[in-house]
Amino acid sequence: MRKTHSISSQYLHGTDPEEQERLTELNRLLNDRYMRELDLRGGERILEVGSGLAQLARAMARTAGPQGYVLGIERSFEQIAEARRQAEAEGEDHLVELRQGDVLDMPLLEPEWESFDVAHARYILEHVPDPLTVVRAMVRAVRPGGRIILADDDHDLMHLHPEPPGFAALWQAFMRSFENLGNDPYVGRRLVSLLYQAGAQPVRNTVVFLGSCSGDPHFETLTGILVTILQKAREAMVGGGLIDADGFETAVEAVQAWGRRPDAGFWYSLNLAEGRKEER
Repeated sequence: MRKTHSISSQYLHGTDPEEQERLTELNRLLNDRYMRELDLRGGERILEVGSGLAQLARAMARTAGPQGYVLGIERSFEQIAEARRQAEAEGEDHLVELRQGDVLDMPLLEPEWESFDVAHARYILEHVPDPLTVVRAMVRAVRPGGRIILADDDHDLMHLHPEPPGFAALWQAFMRSFENLGNDPYVGRRLVSLLYQAGAQPVRNTVVFLGSCSGDPHFETLTGILVTILQKAREAMVGGGLIDADGFETAVEAVQAWGRRPDAGFWYSLNLAEGRKEER
């Protein structure tokens, strides 16, 4: 019997249709360039930790091909239901096995441990109170010589210019809302250390650039994603006493106005680190 972890994950953004739409748009913008960083060769057995709506899991499965296999672990029944709906709509419901479970208590069967070629987690470690437990399970899940790939946010890397009035205080409140949940908004800078502490050999450390500027055809969408993230965290920020309601509303309106500027630009990167499990 698996031991249940005593502290559960807390996802700041929720799982309502608006959040699912945000995730869908983010995946559409990011996944092609992100897949190039994963450098899959085909035929891999892949464990996708925190699979969400499974757009990336399906992209992995397409690359892994018919000789490969992708298992997605996702805690939320709502996310799994939407993932299955999207996959069926795309005629890809056969590509990925989705399994409900918390990543802090990985729901793998005994024969599945040490059976995967790749274990991957993106945008999940920032939402768990104990990232090292997750990474240790990922290391255990791959075969000797297998790859462990972590990608996550360091929210301190966000910069908007010209900076909208009130944005600095708003973004600080956003980051502190993670900490109030017992999570780490800066976990992206810790990925190499987490791999090492979990028993893997770090072999790569890089970033995937997510910035943009006015004139970019995707800028409006990316700005909308930023505003949605902030609005979804309103209760955590205002209700948590991290920023007052007027300050929140004024700053969000300033971000929306900034998004219409012809000279607007923002700089943001997704941190990515890769480790290898020691060969026996």
